[in-house]
Amino acid sequence: MNDNLRHALINARLQAADVAARLAVDPKTVNRWLKGRLPYPRHRWAVADLLRVDEADLWPEAAQQQRLISDEVQAVYPHRWAVPQSVWRRLFEEAEREIDILTYSGLFLIEDAGILNLIAERACAGVRVRMLLGDPDCPEVATRGQDETIGPDVMAARIKNSLALCSSLDRVDQAEIRLHRTTLYNSIYRADDRLLVNIHAYGTPAAHAPVIDLRAIESEGAAEVYLSSFERVWSSAEPHQRRS
Repeated sequence: MNDNLRHALINARLQAADVAARLAVDPKTVNRWLKGRLPYPRHRWAVADLLRVDEADLWPEAAQQQRLISDEVQAVYPHRWAVPQSVWRRLFEEAEREIDILTYSGLFLIEDAGILNLIAERACAGVRVRMLLGDPDCPEVATRGQDETIGPDVMAARIKNSLALCSSLDRVDQAEIRLHRTTLYNSIYRADDRLLVNIHAYGTPAAHAPVIDLRAIESEGAAEVYLSSFERVWSSAEPHQRRS
């Protein structure tokens, strides 16, 4: 019997049938989970998001199996879309010193008003926010659009959409947006010592590429490679406010 799941459903005022409807599974499947069967990872993540709790709170045995591939690597997600929304939210929510984002458009996050407001709130609380988006007019962005088979104009349009949505950050002293013209090998989402790195692959949309959850605990570890990469891109990027 999974008492953790049962109590979480009670707290959320949901029935097994409600979960089944949201996840498009048979209600009997949810009842099996309540009886102790371990769901597939995609279902565990979806249930955790629905109930607004961590997967580890519902299935600690699964979290223990996946925990700490190394001291730095906390988890590996097969696709960006498989990262629970609660993980993204907690990443920025727990930031105390700095939030860094390096991507081309980041529209999947920026169009989430809750997360964008959360980033703005952390900046107002004194957290330094640095956001690097792609220059929509640069050839690197056009090439990425072609590589993802969505077309260069679509990628540029996504960036412009993100910039429009981020206009509220222009009024926050601790937040700065810059535009970069570099080839995006990886997208980096960093809050203090924790990073989510979306590893890009040629011909694969970013949403379908893997994500590594890293902790920066060593000066010469894997996380430091991505932190140094971010700093190099930041130093060469152009402040968005200066553009007409």
